[in-house]
Amino acid sequence: MSNTNIPSPPVWTDREKLIFRFFFLFFILQAIPLSVDFFKTVFGFNWLHISYGDIFNLSRLSAKFIPGPDSLVNWIIVAIIALIGAVAWERSKYKNIDYDRFYYWLRVVVRYRLAIGIIGYGFIKFFPLQAPFPSISNLNTSYGDFTDWKIFSMSLGIVPSYEAFLGAIEILAGLLLFIRKTATIGAAIILVFTGNVFISNLAYEGGEYVYATYLIIFALFVIWFDAQRIYNLVSLERPTEPNRFKPSFTGKGKSLRLALKSLIIFFFVFLYGFKTYSGFHHDPYQFPHAKGLPKAAGIYNVSEFRINGHVLPYAAVNTLRWKDVVFEKWATISIRSDRPVIVDSANYEQVFKNDKDRDYELAGTAGRHYYSYTIDSVNHVLFLNNKSPHYKGERLRLKYERPDSVTVILSGTDQHLDSVHVVLNKIDKKYPLKLSRRKALKL
Repeated sequence: MSNTNIPSPPVWTDREKLIFRFFFLFFILQAIPLSVDFFKTVFGFNWLHISYGDIFNLSRLSAKFIPGPDSLVNWIIVAIIALIGAVAWERSKYKNIDYDRFYYWLRVVVRYRLAIGIIGYGFIKFFPLQAPFPSISNLNTSYGDFTDWKIFSMSLGIVPSYEAFLGAIEILAGLLLFIRKTATIGAAIILVFTGNVFISNLAYEGGEYVYATYLIIFALFVIWFDAQRIYNLVSLERPTEPNRFKPSFTGKGKSLRLALKSLIIFFFVFLYGFKTYSGFHHDPYQFPHAKGLPKAAGIYNVSEFRINGHVLPYAAVNTLRWKDVVFEKWATISIRSDRPVIVDSANYEQVFKNDKDRDYELAGTAGRHYYSYTIDSVNHVLFLNNKSPHYKGERLRLKYERPDSVTVILSGTDQHLDSVHVVLNKIDKKYPLKLSRRKALKL
């Protein structure tokens, strides 16, 4: 690679070289996260049958040394490694390098990693997957039974067109980062956009503030390249010479550059976009894929409840008696009662393939117990499993009868092996959120 039309670059001081070496190692370690999660993700899916969830999880990776959600402790570990590496670099025979060239390539790595990260979130918003429309169970849960994060997510889910708009902005910013001349504009958009995401996560107790900070730091690094020129032009209103750096590639270098760039854009834009579009229509990742009991979706009043042969009448406070039951379109049943619910506080983005791991419907929610179920259609039996990680092993076996289109009768054993008999009557309930907002509502 050679440079043309470039004024003589300023001489790097020893202090600037040391600082650069630290940040070079820091951003490289963050951009290419050779951690346990990296190998688990890369080798954990079938590359011949890759899904949008696989690509998202790949785009979401960051350096991680501590299992679980993102933590700033991982950043401290990376910073320590980078500091030790910078000192060792200073004492090595490779300390006299072309720092301008290394700075250019570091900026390439950072802006491509930033583009991949923001596009990863962009497509799951553009095709409203990240914050889906609230489930029937959520629509029949008291407002006070939701965590702040769940309220925020559902508030976004009820306006899919706005969610798609936000996704389009993220995708646009990512595409601008792939082009050297527009990279600063793309980074500026991300700085404003992701800064708002960071504040929202703090305000609503979300779990994405660490990753939002990750993207913000990368965006700041990209902007720093033109920061002084922007300041001189906009704030001081001084004539400003644009950066005229223009890399020139020849021979195999030019072909390799185009091949790598085309591969990255194809994989993280075109293939990921197509896979996400298909997933939106056929397998949204927040809710289970398995179909529920045919033509049963809706909320049901519990008109009769017996336990061990004894009728339990409706009472304002009763931890045993069910109050209402929701059948979702997918294989989930939720039961409302006065039995306490330990809230599943998972609040950071995860894309799971298996239905048993998809916990969005119950995450951040109290007031209802959620059960996945399988159907024995021959013997008319439902096998229920509590979906919450706090109630592992809780199972119910219920035989079902459907004497008419609005009645379901369940009988069998609960989690305590007590016999239960429940009569459910479907409520013809209308939801204003699902009806037109431009016309008069008839409830």
